Amino acid sequence: MGTESRKKKFYIENLGCAKNFVDGESLTGRLLEEGWEVVETPQEAEYLLVNTCGFIEPAKEESINITLEFRKRFPSKKILLTGCLSQRYGSELFHHLPEVDGVFGNRDLSKIVEVVQRIEAGERGLLIPQRFGPSPTRPVRATSPGSTYIKIAEGCRNRCSYCAIPLIRGDLRSRPEGEILEEIRTFLQIGIREFNLIAQDLGSYGRDRNVEEGLVSLLRGIQKLPGKFWIRLLYIHPERFPMAVLELCREDSRFLPYFDLPFQHASTKILQAMGRSKDGKENLKLIETIRSTLPDAVLRSTVLVGFPGETGEDFEELLRFQEAAAFDWLGAFVYSREEGTPAAELDRKRSLHVKRSVALSRKRTIEEVQLGITAQRLDRFVGKKLEVLVEERVEGEGLALGRGYLHAPEVDGLVVIHDGKVVPGQTIPVQVIRRNGIDLEAIPLEKEAVHGQG
Repeated sequence: MGTESRKKKFYIENLGCAKNFVDGESLTGRLLEEGWEVVETPQEAEYLLVNTCGFIEPAKEESINITLEFRKRFPSKKILLTGCLSQRYGSELFHHLPEVDGVFGNRDLSKIVEVVQRIEAGERGLLIPQRFGPSPTRPVRATSPGSTYIKIAEGCRNRCSYCAIPLIRGDLRSRPEGEILEEIRTFLQIGIREFNLIAQDLGSYGRDRNVEEGLVSLLRGIQKLPGKFWIRLLYIHPERFPMAVLELCREDSRFLPYFDLPFQHASTKILQAMGRSKDGKENLKLIETIRSTLPDAVLRSTVLVGFPGETGEDFEELLRFQEAAAFDWLGAFVYSREEGTPAAELDRKRSLHVKRSVALSRKRTIEEVQLGITAQRLDRFVGKKLEVLVEERVEGEGLALGRGYLHAPEVDGLVVIHDGKVVPGQTIPVQVIRRNGIDLEAIPLEKEAVHGQG
């Protein structure tokens, strides 16, 4: 790409989910291979990459707004859109957003260089790969102190009626088990303590290769790795939950009893319209099985309100499910019509459309109810010992922030540690002294064996 281009500096703004963040890391790795330099702030960069999210309408709006804000703040810099929104609406973005210098999809991240070459030559670059290519090697560095994400599969085969992910990322494509294990070994060598396994649905891992228990096989491979670390499982479709995972958690405390199960609703009518086969009672049975097997288990879920056809009675059923399930953490989202999905056709029927004001009101109700449930669930940790991964010090306060096994990165509460000298990236034993809202406060203990599950 030329000697001069090797000095180019770029900044990447990662939006959306952790899977998109890993894609951003792969883009970074490819440009680093070309001799480019990644910088921490947009002010330092010549190229600004906006790694967009295209999952729901608010995420799309955020992606566009950040792009326009960048152009306003940095009129002379090169701006390149990447990510899910670019893959799905690449041509439209290219033609209707003259503010950007290029648009690049996410199906073959290695081709980022081709787009950049066009921009370097003074052209606007558009490249939306339709074929899937291998992901470039990520830089070996922490996502946050002591922690990283490991993407084990791409795409999805569940075909939930409201979801555009298969349209953007395609069908399920599981990474080879050996490749994943090697990536974990590499990150272990630099001191990573927590590995957050991600995919659109971890429970489907290997099914594209007709391996029904692919996730369990992968976890058995991880179990053979030496050392002290955490494995956290994120995003398992409830209907694909492999029960053998519970036994693994009992056998090996490195596998955290934290499960992110997006149930989405409880009304049988709504679940069927969403493309789900199990009803609320069956889902409560799964929750009961997890908690009876692993009494320390922490459960996170998401629910979708305002889905086409959702009546007041359906919503009341969802509220009853929420109370019975007593999730430790719960996210509520308003339905977003995504063109090309079966649910979008339902939503166009006036008799089935739920007013946004009604959906927003239902979302607020779910969130208000959940605050009380989460507080009650957190109270069980007061007075207990926990192993905590320190994330950052609070300068000037004599405090630090960290996470226990009950906290996934970025989405749950935190542990406020009453000691400003602890080292970010390290795991330390603490004793929880109180709950403060959705956070816990704790004091460090002398180094001793503390069970990973509290």
